[in-house]
Amino acid sequence: MQLEYKIRIMAEHEGADFFGIADLSSVKDTIIEQGSSFVADYPKAISIGIRLPDAIVDALPDRDNPAVAVNYRHAYDITNLRLDLLTSKLASIIQQEGYKALSIPASERYDNERICAVFSHKLAANLAGLGWIGKSCLLVTPEAGPRVRWATILTDAPLKVTGEPLESKCVECNECVEICPVNAFTGKSFRENEPREVRYDAKKCEEYLYNSEDHADWNVCGLCIYICPHGKK
Repeated sequence: MQLEYKIRIMAEHEGADFFGIADLSSVKDTIIEQGSSFVADYPKAISIGIRLPDAIVDALPDRDNPAVAVNYRHAYDITNLRLDLLTSKLASIIQQEGYKALSIPASERYDNERICAVFSHKLAANLAGLGWIGKSCLLVTPEAGPRVRWATILTDAPLKVTGEPLESKCVECNECVEICPVNAFTGKSFRENEPREVRYDAKKCEEYLYNSEDHADWNVCGLCIYICPHGKK
């Protein structure tokens, strides 16, 4: 049984809604700039995604309701945990086959100043052909919009790449830009040679979620996830 088939079947069996394999050779400098040579030495990435429950995302306009906020945070945390457990299992299989495999946590910050992880899950998913980077700086899939949590396995296994970046379908749509309560998005479309700050001010989100005195214990937002027309049925 081919390795990529084996891990894809396990991923699907364990509840993954999205699975893709990306070639990272063209973005090594970008990976080093965000993280380090520690994560840039792997030529391939396996991207795994699990869709957030629509019932919870659709309730986000009422996020001031503690029940809505608590349910969203719980779904967010549990989905991240499911992803981390799955990527750990898949990495073990790859290692048993004699290759290197490094699981990147679904949601662990690496740099507090830049507010980023050691590796971009969106980068891997984009290169694997699973979606495009929207004006919200989220990975937008044709099937579920941005209503997906992601995790990544970096590896040197000779896996077959599943696709290439999809063309953005955001075009003139600015719904995520307009709904943002802190105007964190500029409305500019993604360009791979431009820094994130051209499109998105992450510190505005940070301050809104964690420095607000109102409902500080359970403050959530997610309106850019909710409003995207590609995620709504």
